[in-house]
Amino acid sequence: MRQYNEIKTKHPDAVLLFRVGDFYETFAQDAIIASKVLGIVLTKRKNGAAAFVELAGFPHHSLETYLPKLVKAGYRVAVCDQLEDPKKTKTIVKRGVTELVTPGVTYNDQVLDHKSNNFLCALHKGNKSWGVAFLDVSTGEFNVTEGDLDYIKNLITGYQPSEILVDRRKQHEWNTEFLSGYYSFGMDDWVFKTLHAESILKRQFQIASLKGIGLLNQENAAIASGAILQYLEDTNHKELAHISQVKRIVKGDSVWMDQFTVRNLEILFPNHADGKSLVEIIDQTKTPQGSRLLKKWLLFPLLNKVQVSHRHDMVAGLLKSETILEDLNDPLKAISDIERLASKIATGRINPREILILQATLAQCQDLKNILSKSTIKILKEFGAKIPDSSSISSSILEMIDEEAPVLLSKGNVIATGINEELDGYRDIAQNGKGYLVDLQKKYSEETSIPSLKVSFNNVFGYYLEVRNTHKDKVPEEWVRKQTLVNAERYITEDLKVLEAKILEAEEKIGALEGAMYHQFVSSLQGDIPLLQELAKAIAHIDVVYSFAIQARDQNYTRPKMVDKEVINISEGRHPVIETQLPDETPYIPNDVYLDNEKQQIIMITGPNMAGKSAALRQTALICLMAQAGSFVPAKHAELGLIDKIFTRVGASDNLAAGESTFMVEMNETANILHNITSKSLVLLDELGRGTSTYDGISLAWAVAEYLHENPKSKPKTLFATHYHELNQMAEKFDRIKNYNVAVKEIDNSIVFLRKLVPGGSEHSFGIHVAKMAGMPSRVLRRAQDVLEQLEGSRTQKDTPSINSQKMEDMQLSFFQLDDPVLEQIRDEIKGLDINTLTPVEALMKLNEIKKWVGAK
Repeated sequence: MRQYNEIKTKHPDAVLLFRVGDFYETFAQDAIIASKVLGIVLTKRKNGAAAFVELAGFPHHSLETYLPKLVKAGYRVAVCDQLEDPKKTKTIVKRGVTELVTPGVTYNDQVLDHKSNNFLCALHKGNKSWGVAFLDVSTGEFNVTEGDLDYIKNLITGYQPSEILVDRRKQHEWNTEFLSGYYSFGMDDWVFKTLHAESILKRQFQIASLKGIGLLNQENAAIASGAILQYLEDTNHKELAHISQVKRIVKGDSVWMDQFTVRNLEILFPNHADGKSLVEIIDQTKTPQGSRLLKKWLLFPLLNKVQVSHRHDMVAGLLKSETILEDLNDPLKAISDIERLASKIATGRINPREILILQATLAQCQDLKNILSKSTIKILKEFGAKIPDSSSISSSILEMIDEEAPVLLSKGNVIATGINEELDGYRDIAQNGKGYLVDLQKKYSEETSIPSLKVSFNNVFGYYLEVRNTHKDKVPEEWVRKQTLVNAERYITEDLKVLEAKILEAEEKIGALEGAMYHQFVSSLQGDIPLLQELAKAIAHIDVVYSFAIQARDQNYTRPKMVDKEVINISEGRHPVIETQLPDETPYIPNDVYLDNEKQQIIMITGPNMAGKSAALRQTALICLMAQAGSFVPAKHAELGLIDKIFTRVGASDNLAAGESTFMVEMNETANILHNITSKSLVLLDELGRGTSTYDGISLAWAVAEYLHENPKSKPKTLFATHYHELNQMAEKFDRIKNYNVAVKEIDNSIVFLRKLVPGGSEHSFGIHVAKMAGMPSRVLRRAQDVLEQLEGSRTQKDTPSINSQKMEDMQLSFFQLDDPVLEQIRDEIKGLDINTLTPVEALMKLNEIKKWVGAK
């Protein structure tokens, strides 16, 4: 326990798994946590003068089962192993922490999601800007940059880190400011110093100056990067050969989308439990690295028209040939996670079975390369030629590793036959040892003419020769007598002892030889890590383009025309998620949207709830986003200029934890939009101002729309959905504001949603009709209609609209006004009775029948 406490003191904030024999044990508070999270038994053991201490443990071979559960529950876990063989020491076994697993630092397949990166983030606040770094230690991807706080927040939203490292002194302040919802860990302030960052970065990347990795004048980014590398050292992750380069994120290379936009457009996650996100719908990728890259492309759409067009060209190339699409399917499906396998090679964590999986994957990569290289479509042929050739790595694996190698190295039969003569010899002995003993017995029997000679074994002196007394005079002089029995004597020979040693040591020698050869082979593969990482990027790229092509083919998407004009011209656009969720018999009604900076900059969209205003807004943004990510789009035709920023003010909810109301959240998001817009931005405003009184809301909505129109520096293209019909008057006063409405049709005092966006404003919200569809009691609906008529009648008056009080007796709900089919049935039954001809007995029977209808006893 003294040893345990010494180690625990070094890792007070982690659950310590302490190896004792064949078990990992936890003690005290760690045991209480483990028992709850893992569902294992909590016991107590005597701890000297300290009375009793809580104890909970599990078998060491179950580590892969229990460790992920602790990490997913949000705990840091320190794995403490025995560092020496208990058989070789007479004192307490030396122990030490061999790995510290945290939410942001793990290689465990049970913790990681193969479709998502697991980024560790570090933040540093400088004098004028913030530095940020993102590292996925499981793939080696390392991205860094610096900028203002809003930019850093947007990056954090996009990268979705599992853990954020900050200066311990500022952790609480930042958690309440903008890290809420993320797991953060505080580090000592000395980690966030320039000299330390330079030193650790130079050591990791073997460079003389930070200029070599593009961070010479990026002090804050360098400090954040250094903090991440220091954290890896602190958590005993020192094998980092796969982290071979740093990529600097350049502001302006991708579309700006803040956290509200990513959430409101439901790019990664749906806002409702039964909903679907954009990623869920359009992800047709076959490989883990492809799925991860698709998310990056959607979260960071390009701002370079040439790069966007190149992706579109590749999608178009694949769609030209149905054969290529079919040919790529099988190789892509068979390709495993090259990035994470390469990282396991770098850290020595790859097992023999995973080596074989890598070999099979490399063979499929070669097939995919051949398919593309032989294509008649130029862009695909050129891409195929650029895919790295990995055939030499594949061949070396086939030569070295047995094709039936197990998962565990300790199980043996990992190294192929014919590689090492000594290993083959030991294997031969281990497998044929008994045969050799039989041969030796036969040889001695023939040489000595002792027919009853036999070879046996005991624990005292191992293998021996047993000779009955009747033949002991035939025993050669060089045989050594070891034991005399009543009827026989036992002997050993030099040859027998040599053979015995080989047989008994064979398994141990095999394990040692195979272990050494395997680790040496894995080390030799580390030189191929850059090639494997380059290969993984190429496979991910073609996989995402393949996914876009499949989605375009199956969902009838078209190639957007990217132009240099500031225009959004969408013909028959559709919402990519909603159209896939509709019943088969329900067609999606497409809509046209045209926006530019000269004639139609702002569209005011009115219409009832449920008619499709929000869908029209979101689908416009998603079509632009998908186009700049490289995908085809759900529309008949789309002519699009590049969008640099997408802003949304769609829906709101109280942020009670921060003391913010719905209206405050709404105003914060709107203020963020107005401070950051440009003429290339797309702004979506849905029901702005509804969180306050009607007049305040109208005033604010009007002022915001006017600001967007009259701003001399920025005239963003805007879709403004509203219930404030007063805003329709803006089209008469401002040239670039146009009115549209989502059409409905009134039939027999009910409405039918046509879902079509048509020119002109709407004078009605049809809210009472929608309430009727929701099942609101008819008495309430009639009263609402009366109030509406009074309000509409008073609109032309200068006085504040007033509502006439209703008589109390009118407000009393009559028994026969309730919308209950049973009560209506009773009413109809009573109305149909002729009480003048009804006998008392018939009246009682009728009353009994009515009692049964209402369930009375």
